[in-house]
Amino acid sequence: MRIRLLFILLFPLLANAQDKIVTNSKMIGIGATRILDTYLSQEHYSGTELRFVDHTIRQRPGRLWTTEIVHQGYFARSKPRSKDASQLGGMYMLSWGRHYNLHLNNIDLRVGGMGDLNLGFLYNTRNTNNPAQLRASINASPSAAATWHFKLWKKPFHLGYELSVPVLGVMFSPNYGQSYYEIFNRGNYDRNVVVTTPFSAPSMRHMLTLDFQLWKTTFRVGYLGDYQQSKVNNLKYHDYSHLFVVGFVKKFSVTKMREERE
Repeated sequence: MRIRLLFILLFPLLANAQDKIVTNSKMIGIGATRILDTYLSQEHYSGTELRFVDHTIRQRPGRLWTTEIVHQGYFARSKPRSKDASQLGGMYMLSWGRHYNLHLNNIDLRVGGMGDLNLGFLYNTRNTNNPAQLRASINASPSAAATWHFKLWKKPFHLGYELSVPVLGVMFSPNYGQSYYEIFNRGNYDRNVVVTTPFSAPSMRHMLTLDFQLWKTTFRVGYLGDYQQSKVNNLKYHDYSHLFVVGFVKKFSVTKMREERE
């Protein structure tokens, strides 16, 4: 009798519950980076980058749209050919997007767009005047992804590829010969917020991964390529990263109560 009464009381809540399927992966990436920032130096700097990636996909059962949220943070140290200086860089990147899902036999496709927020710095140990550069931008990026599900040795594997290309955004940049003292202390604005397009900032980020199960855990290995470029205010910048990534994947369900509408 008590169990029946408890079920009657909880039934309205259970009827309004919504399941959300969440697939989350956490990865560490390490690899080579090559940087040019003519505001700080005319030299290319090459070195090593360490990056953390938190990648989440959320979908409701029966829905054709998914929400994707990606947090990335990296630190890089690089040197010129002469090895007589160092350049330190760091960046935090937040991406949020929506994708339409298509299922073709054992292949899943996602097509949509992402909004990207990037905030970081670049510091040159050689410079005494203008030793640092602030990097800040917001982009709108069409994106697509595909996942192929297959089996080997009777075990499931998942081969995935993701691609995003910024097409419109705004970025902060000092002008050629302009110091940060002029910008922030004297308030001398000189086109320091610039609209970017594929013509002025041709960039791309893509990732190829393989998921496999081992010891009841799903692991992920792959390659992350991040190529960021810009030519604004008579200054050139590019940062090419080639990273090996490794991590693990978790898939779980989250139940959320729907709000009653009057």
